[in-house]
Amino acid sequence: MTKPQKQQLITDLQSQGLRLVDAAIGASGRRGGAGPSDHKAVTIDGTTVMVPIYTGTASQSAYEAQAEAQQVDGMQEIDLHRNGDAVGAIAFPPRPKFYDLTTADGTPYWKIALLHSRDVLATTVLQTCKRYRDPSTACQFCAIEKSLAAGRTVARKHPEQLAEVAAAAVALDGISHMVMTTGTPSTPDRGAAHLTDCALAVKARVDLPIQAQCEPPDDYAWFARMKAAGIDSLGMHLEAVDPAVRAKIMPGKAEIPVSTYFEAFDAAVKVFGWGQVSTYLLGGLGDSVETLVSTCDRLIDRGVYPFVVPFVPITGTPLEHHPAPSQEFMTAVYQAVGAKLRQAGMSSADMNAGCGKCGACSALSLFE
Repeated sequence: MTKPQKQQLITDLQSQGLRLVDAAIGASGRRGGAGPSDHKAVTIDGTTVMVPIYTGTASQSAYEAQAEAQQVDGMQEIDLHRNGDAVGAIAFPPRPKFYDLTTADGTPYWKIALLHSRDVLATTVLQTCKRYRDPSTACQFCAIEKSLAAGRTVARKHPEQLAEVAAAAVALDGISHMVMTTGTPSTPDRGAAHLTDCALAVKARVDLPIQAQCEPPDDYAWFARMKAAGIDSLGMHLEAVDPAVRAKIMPGKAEIPVSTYFEAFDAAVKVFGWGQVSTYLLGGLGDSVETLVSTCDRLIDRGVYPFVVPFVPITGTPLEHHPAPSQEFMTAVYQAVGAKLRQAGMSSADMNAGCGKCGACSALSLFE
């Protein structure tokens, strides 16, 4: 598969999603939660990405995985078709070994942290958010408490639990870095304090690069505390940029203006370093190609990696019927942002840890 073919196929799959003839094929996907929800890890020509499978968009996708799976290099490989025509083979990574273990109090490890892609451990340290249950403040795309309500996780991950699970994931499954995100609590640190405690515990147990993700804390001194605790990179996620889009899609979070995020980015880059701070931008929520690209230019110029991801409408959220962005829309953004990243010498591969380094929820790294 040529690079342009791979770029187009992955971009298209992440926009359209994938229909599985047999939903039991491969490892189970993820429903709800704070990470790549309603997705499944899929390996395409050696690259593992997250592809929507449980969404309404995916149920109408031109892409279909069919026929019987074969075991290839420890993964289940299956034929991929588009409108009935074979386009190649895809594979599903195996279930991680650490999922079979439980903590001393009987909590399954997979309720504490999950495998993302092939070698990334991810956890939401606080599975609740102060805005989630109030429609006037909730982000309309968010499903952070869905997995909690379904009993697939716990509300608060204790530092000692995370350290235990992280050590096992490294030993048993070769985990190479870790992502810790959080719902936003009603405290001015906006989750930074608990992330700091969790990172301290993990780093005391295992040498594992960590990215933490939270909203900008009220006191930027938290950045130095997080760094001292062993957090190697930081994510603070804009999701959308245009004020009208933010007010409509994320009314509570929009009360923190974009200008505050840029102030926080500047402060964080001074602590974590150029290229070690990142932000999510969701293509398809309403921002134009021009708005996304110009924002990415501003971010890159100040040392922030713009992790552009196609919006995925998640079942059970107010935006579950919102259309996913087209392959053409995402390609236009990826091409422009990829060119800017090359010009700046910024690469996802150079990040110490995090979603940008993993890259599975986006095709951007293929355009760098």
